[in-house]
Amino acid sequence: MSQHTLAAEGDLVPETAAKAAAARNAIGERDGVLVAFSGGVDSSVVAALARDALGDDAVACTARSETLPAAELDDAKRVADEIGIRHETVTFSELDDPNFVANDGDRCYHCRTMRLGRMYETAQELGIGTVCDGTNADDPGEGHRPGLRAVEELDVFSPLLDAAITKAEVRAIAEAYDLSVADKPSMACLSSRIPTGLEVTEERLTRVEKAERVLREWGFEGFRVRDHDGLARVEIAPDELERALDPAFAEAVHEHLTDVGFDYVTLDMAGYRTGSVSPGGDGDGEPTDEGTSDNTGDSGTSADLGRQYPR
Repeated sequence: MSQHTLAAEGDLVPETAAKAAAARNAIGERDGVLVAFSGGVDSSVVAALARDALGDDAVACTARSETLPAAELDDAKRVADEIGIRHETVTFSELDDPNFVANDGDRCYHCRTMRLGRMYETAQELGIGTVCDGTNADDPGEGHRPGLRAVEELDVFSPLLDAAITKAEVRAIAEAYDLSVADKPSMACLSSRIPTGLEVTEERLTRVEKAERVLREWGFEGFRVRDHDGLARVEIAPDELERALDPAFAEAVHEHLTDVGFDYVTLDMAGYRTGSVSPGGDGDGEPTDEGTSDNTGDSGTSADLGRQYPR
């Protein structure tokens, strides 16, 4: 188990290094902190700063629910071990809240309120007085972000925001900590694939997760599968879209996505873009997305026409 410290501050520009030090020092003023931890780059940097500042008095906590892909939970466990921070998990269900299920414009507010509530309960059980998250300085300006209202109402400590650390600086700090997630694309929770106004159900979440797992296994990086009440609208990042125009892909994706429960499968020719089914964003930052999506496609890769897809 490695225990990263910010030994590479010299690799950061002075302004970013000063901000990172300020965030770390602010965390160090607390007796202990519990980090709402998704394993994405924002919460990982906060966890690394906390581990650096407080040692064993810092804990990372990941909330398990139907909206978190299993692969993301596995990744969170791996990254916590990489940082060397104690990792806890809590389980809850957003589907217990009819306001969340209704999937109105405040879905992320209801989710974040429940999730952070479980974090506070866990912190209290562990004798920790502070819960912190990975909200960064760019997040408040990213359009419709109702989840941030929950952060404010629950008085969550946001060290990256307080130190005015931007998303680009978060990634630079992650590199200075030598974290494997420094370039990890953002990942919104599965409910962001369901259009606003269409109820969030376990059936819809499950088939979206299975469908996206297929695309990931086929090597796609920037994509979403939107669930329009049984119609799958597949969005592929522009620099990977040519691959999706291969007739072999069309045949294979139709077969696999109907197998996981979709009635119809379509390819959105506009490509992958955030917020295409919600009022103003693909997700709402932590806990499972880390702000707006930094979709990273397979830049420079030409179409692989004639590629064979597994059946």
